[in-house]
Amino acid sequence: MDEQSIFLDIHQGLERESPGGALYTQQAFDMLPALSHPQILDIGCGPGMQTLTLAQLSDGSITAVDNHQLYLTALQQQATAFPGRITCLNADMRNLPFAPQSFDLIWAEGSIYIIGLEEGLTQWRSLLKPGGYMVISELVWIKPNPPAVLHDYWQQGYPSMRSVEEVAALIPTHGYTLIGTMLMPSQAWWNYYQPLEERVNHMRQVYHDQPQALAVLDQEQQEITMYRTYGEWYGYSFFIMQTTS
Repeated sequence: MDEQSIFLDIHQGLERESPGGALYTQQAFDMLPALSHPQILDIGCGPGMQTLTLAQLSDGSITAVDNHQLYLTALQQQATAFPGRITCLNADMRNLPFAPQSFDLIWAEGSIYIIGLEEGLTQWRSLLKPGGYMVISELVWIKPNPPAVLHDYWQQGYPSMRSVEEVAALIPTHGYTLIGTMLMPSQAWWNYYQPLEERVNHMRQVYHDQPQALAVLDQEQQEITMYRTYGEWYGYSFFIMQTTS
């Protein structure tokens, strides 16, 4: 097995793939004005917990996109609770197969880092109708001058990581008006990390004689331990924005 296959095996069946929670998705959605029957694009939907929450919060139609069929299959099973309203599509967020101005709202919870913040803001804007909205959650620094071990860790993991203020300042330069931001509390992280840590501990028994897999498990545990030790320095923040003319 290659590292990607091992990663997917470890994460299979987890409810989420980034910090978050239904409460925080709702709080971010509530910062938008009322939208009537919106066409929503959920980019990098993963297992789709936020997709299902968006279906509960709105009366719109949702297209949920990911490039891992494993996640989409799991989401499709749960989407039956919202007949005809959730469409799952296996596609690359770097080359989305939609016509310009197709959506009222783009939602990218814990996923824009894959394409890069600036690239996502630029590429995806054309998919929004005039005056359309985008909501993203992004890994950010909360405090300046982090400890060297933490700084070095994220320099390897996400070197373009910015502060909340830096992301907020960047948004208008890409054709959006910032409506608001919302920093998620530590519970959002443990909604993701607690089940992941339990899975890591279990998979150590499964992979006990496979050094490559054990190395991937060590990387997963290191990420969790880093947040447990230094979580006051960084977090995940929602950014709610609207396109400008």
